Amino acid sequence: MKDLHYLSRFQDRLSYLYLDKCRIDRYESAVAAETELWRTPIPVCDLALLLLGPGTTVTHEAVKILADSNCTVAWTGDEGVRMYAVGLGGTHSSLRLLKQADCWADPHRRLDVVRRMYEMRFNEPLPPELDINQVRGREGNRVRACYRELAERFGVPWQRRQYEPGTWSAADPINRAVSAANSCLYGVTHAAIVSTGLSAGIGFIHTGKMLSFVYDIADIFKTEVSLPAAFQAVAQSHAGDTVERSARTSCRDAFRAGNMLPKLVGAALGVIYGDDDPGEDPGTGEGRIIPVVGRGPDGLFRWEDQRTGTQ
Repeated sequence: MKDLHYLSRFQDRLSYLYLDKCRIDRYESAVAAETELWRTPIPVCDLALLLLGPGTTVTHEAVKILADSNCTVAWTGDEGVRMYAVGLGGTHSSLRLLKQADCWADPHRRLDVVRRMYEMRFNEPLPPELDINQVRGREGNRVRACYRELAERFGVPWQRRQYEPGTWSAADPINRAVSAANSCLYGVTHAAIVSTGLSAGIGFIHTGKMLSFVYDIADIFKTEVSLPAAFQAVAQSHAGDTVERSARTSCRDAFRAGNMLPKLVGAALGVIYGDDDPGEDPGTGEGRIIPVVGRGPDGLFRWEDQRTGTQ
């Protein structure tokens, strides 16, 4: 790819594609999924994230094209339930990464980022007298209330969030569905963060993990996307159904219906920059973006692409 401006804007891409039991290889100037019986071209320039499940192989040439197309590749468990490894596309500029590191290193700026994250979750400004522990207490109450409301709405029994990776099958269906749905949200959030030129590992609420910032941003949207998708999957499941697969499908539909990619990009940039102009990020194909009216009615920051005038 000689010029990344030839690529579609990340916000306009398909959210993700999950594949298993096939071979990913170069096909003409793109890539395709192949078996002994069929070959299906993959529109990688219009794809944000490619999830590779068990039984997949990928060639060196295919990975080169995926990287050039700024398509993040993740190796996952069955139906995308667990994330094992990730191969990054990304940008050619470190301007946003340096800004993120600067915010993390400065205690006052770091606190500002944390407050912006919680304000996005609550969809309202927080009283300035609240300390972070009080805000976290509010967030915990909000999430527990969301579980209760979803359980009542979908008629799904709910006790508590409980998940042990080593005893996956021992968990009840709703906990397995929640884990599967959250895993899909983490993958798409990871792709959005990488495409903005930010680091997935420099978190502000979560710390110490290579996906800390992914968890920070994904938590903003869990009550809106992944949790309802999980409860819906369990409520609509029948005997013999795999709730993990149903949850992943529900997430896919929710990502498309909710136009998630622009929201994820806006949230990632919004918590770091606030109302400041993030400037141009050379090599991303995203153009120069500036905030227009601050927050929208959903509490998220709105940005405008100066090349197209779109938000």
